[in-house]
Amino acid sequence: MARRSRAREVALQALFQEDLNPRDSRDQLAPFLQTRLKDAQLREFAETLVLGVLRNQTELDALLEAKADNWSLSRMAATDRNVLRLGAYEIRYQDTPDRVVIDESIELAKRFGSAQSSQFVNGILDKLLPHDQ
Repeated sequence: MARRSRAREVALQALFQEDLNPRDSRDQLAPFLQTRLKDAQLREFAETLVLGVLRNQTELDALLEAKADNWSLSRMAATDRNVLRLGAYEIRYQDTPDRVVIDESIELAKRFGSAQSSQFVNGILDKLLPHDQ
């Protein structure tokens, strides 16, 4: 598994945990990342992703709900919802190429979601891209 892919996986786990057990867990994030990622750069990348999603979650959720025809975030599987938040954050706020973000998000959905998760995630995140890509 690619290094940044592993960092995204750990970030997804942290977001999933926060989603299901909401609390201000920023003080618990560093130890969580420390035990799962030995490389400091990967921990920093994962922390940037998690804190970025949490900081912008209201905006990201509104954006995703607008693109998810007939779906509210509360009706989505928790895994799908957090893969989408992570992908939307990277598309909006990071310099990772959009297609790389979508590919990485699809892989996370395949690994942690249901049989249909990857197609669902692909369809919604693709709607976030400009039409000329």
